[in-house]
Order: sequence, then structure tokens, then C-alpha cells
Amino acid sequence: MPSLGDLVRDWQRGVQAVARGDWGCALRLFSGDPEPPARTCFNVGCVHLLAGDPEAALRAFDQAVTKDTCMAVGFFQRGVANFQLERFQEALSDFRLALAQLRDNATIDYTQLGLRFKLKAWEVLFNVGAAQCRLGLWAEATHSLEEALSKGPEGADDLHAALDQLQKQAPLQPRQVPRGEVFRPHRRHLEHLEPVDFLGKAKVVASAIPEDQHEGTQPQQPQVQDANGEGRPGAAPRMPLEAETEVGSGQVVQVIYDEQRPRVEQVGKQVPPGPLVAGAPDPSPSEDPSGAGGVAVGDPASSVTITVQCAFTLALKVPRGADLSSLRSLLSQALPRQAQRGQLSYRDPSNKGRWVPLSGEEALQRAWRDVVASPGVLQLQCQGTGGRPALCQVVAQHSYSARGPEDLALQRGDVVDVLCEVDQAWLEGHCDGRVGIFPKCFVVPAGQYV
Repeated sequence: MPSLGDLVRDWQRGVQAVARGDWGCALRLFSGDPEPPARTCFNVGCVHLLAGDPEAALRAFDQAVTKDTCMAVGFFQRGVANFQLERFQEALSDFRLALAQLRDNATIDYTQLGLRFKLKAWEVLFNVGAAQCRLGLWAEATHSLEEALSKGPEGADDLHAALDQLQKQAPLQPRQVPRGEVFRPHRRHLEHLEPVDFLGKAKVVASAIPEDQHEGTQPQQPQVQDANGEGRPGAAPRMPLEAETEVGSGQVVQVIYDEQRPRVEQVGKQVPPGPLVAGAPDPSPSEDPSGAGGVAVGDPASSVTITVQCAFTLALKVPRGADLSSLRSLLSQALPRQAQRGQLSYRDPSNKGRWVPLSGEEALQRAWRDVVASPGVLQLQCQGTGGRPALCQVVAQHSYSARGPEDLALQRGDVVDVLCEVDQAWLEGHCDGRVGIFPKCFVVPAGQYV
């Protein structure tokens, strides 16, 4: 089963094949869809007409108008195919069906749908007259052309010339979609086919490989000694935190922020008043949740460089029931950029521990009430992706399978941080460390998910 991206690529290549007159290649590309839409069937019919096979064109136009019973241009072109097969009664019926789908409008402009053609009422009436004269209905044909003249001055020269031919009882040739014009894919769909680098280019900032020649790299960081005075390779020093400000006794708030530097701190405990001390000793190996402390570094020749994205936790002491501005003010002392741009959410114990956005004071006070009703501390999350703020949070109401490298696969119940609105139908978001685009109709706002 071809993917949507493959079908759009073949559609565009088929249009290019029509432009260069390669009918066989165009038919092969347009026929790659096992369930072709009406526009693809129309394209196949137009190519068969160009290739001189009106019988095959008739079958394709039959499919097009069956799939889209309001496609006036499909009936118009099917009438042309019947006319070329000298089935003039069927052609007359098709031209009348096309006229009925115009619904008394002078023109239908198909440009927005990808076909650079305007179907005009006077052209359809011209073809009605052309079929009638082939059936020997000369008076009816004259009446059809006179009705076409009443639709406006456009096409008057051609219609007057056709009336002169009818006076001599000379047959008329039907008008049709200009040669080489077929439905084209929307430009937006073609832009989405181009690979998008959402993560950016990798940059080496530090290397453990001796004599690394990458420009801008820093030398290997020294080891940090643990409580016993022994060095632990690969350990990162604690980041200085000056946000632990004493504002009165109260509840501990844990703020978790995704950051590209390792930080592990024990959570779930009351923090005593007073600031944290920068440069304090790291947890002992027994407290290391990853179990990676104390791993020996092997021969540099057999080593590889990896980057690890971790999360760290800040424990802030605030009065119970503090408002949202107080929380952001306290958070900004340690993480100014994140506090200003990040999306604050809290873990709702009554909703299976899902993260619920703090959209305002009402949501925060509800979070405080939930903490009072259940043991534990208020856990907040401040989220951002690559310095980009999250606009809001949504929850996947349906599973979505990625159809290309730019897509974000979702499972029902996944919480997604919305980074931007691509267009009316697509969003770009971040979920579980992955960034990509997904259909807006597959998700609902976090507060509305049931």
C-alpha cells in the first residue's frame, strides 16, 4: 500500500509527464493509486484522449463522475469522448448533465482544485449544439447556440461563426479542456514532501576523544570527587541554584524542566529552608538512579562519544495556595528563560497522573485542592523544546501512524505540546522527545479529553 507521500509524488510526476507529452509514463504514474479519487480518474481520461484512445478515456471518465456526481467538467469531457466515438446521443446527454451541474452559473473555476480551466456555460451549450447537429436536429442546434449568446459577450465571435456554419448545415466540432491541462496537486502538499530538519544540525561542544579536531570543542571535563574523595568519571558538577528563597513555611513544589545537561536530584521530600549550596557533593553511587556511576573509561581508541539529554528537578519552597505569578517569579530566579516561555502543567493524581496545563489561576487553585486531598507534593512541569515555547497541550483522541519522517506518530491518550500551527489542518508538536507534525482533527485540548 503506497503512502500518501508516494501518491502525491507520483501525481506530480504524472503531471510533469503530461507536460512533456509522455502519455505512457503519465498513465503508469496516475494508475499507481489502488483507490484513485475522481480527479485522478479525470486525469487518466484526459491522457487517453491525448493518446487517441477515446474508449479507454470513456471508462476513466465514467469512474470520475461515479466518484464525484457533481463534477461538471467530468461530464463535459465524457461527452467529448462519446462524441469522438460517434455516440452522439450519449454525448448530448453528457453535455446536458454538465450544464445541469453548472446550476445556472455562467462559469465554474477549477483553478483552486488544481485544474487550470474555467468551464463556461456558453461552451457547454456550444457542445450541445454540436451534438444536436450530428443528430440532424438543426433547429435545436441553432436554438442552443442562440441561448449560448445570451450568456454574455464572451465567446460571441466563435458562436456567430458556428451559427453561420449551421445555416450551411455544416457539422461542428466540440470544445474541450485545453490540451495538456490536468488536475495538479496542491502546492502545500508538495512543500510537505520536502524533508524538514526539525532538530537542526548536531554540534560537538565537548569531546572525550583525545586530540579531537572539531572546531569549538572543549577539553574533557575533570572528574568530580564523591564523598569518599574518589573520582567518578563522567559526573557533572551541580548547577548553581539561587532560587531556593525562604518565603515562609509551606508546601514544597517540584518543578521539572527538560534541559540538555545531566541533573539528578531526589524528589518527593520536604526541603528545609535556606538556599541550596552551589558545588555541593553529588549523590553517592547508591543514590544514582541510572546505576551508571563508577563505570570505568576504556581505551580511548575503543571509545565513542555520546550525548545524553536528561531532566533535572528543582525543589522550591512556597506558601500553600501561592498564585501563578508567585510561582513564575520564584522559578525565574533560577530559570529565567524557561519561566517566561515554558508551559506550566501539574500532575493530576485524580486523572491517572496526567500532566494538565495551568491555563490560569483557577486551574492552579484546583491543583492545590488536589494536593490537599491526596498525599504527596504538588508536582509542576515546565516544558519547552529547543528554546521554543509550547503554545498549549493537546491529547490524542485517536492513534495516528506516521506516513513520513516529518510526521509525529501518536497513540490514543498521548499528551502533546503544541509548538506551532502549520496550517488549518496540521499542527507541529513535541511528545516523548519526538518532534513532528500531526493532523489537528486527531487531538483535543487537554482539558476536554475524556
